[in-house]
Amino acid sequence: MTIRINLDIELAKNKMSLKQLSSDIGISMTNLSLLKNGKVKAIRFSTLEAICHALNCQPGDILQYESTEPDNMSD
Repeated sequence: MTIRINLDIELAKNKMSLKQLSSDIGISMTNLSLLKNGKVKAIRFSTLEAICHALNCQPGDILQYESTEPDNMSD
């Protein structure tokens, strides 16, 4: 199982830099960069809420589940 972080896509849609998002929501550039690059194991709902508010998006626009196991539904 893999959770893909699509923060860069939402930033591009909003024509916003990571630096601007950091300033707007009060989260450090370092932490946002780690999140953007998928280097975190968890995210607080308050952080996700702030990102979604600033980017006018839904949590599902930021987080995407990808299965790494083969699909056995055809059995």
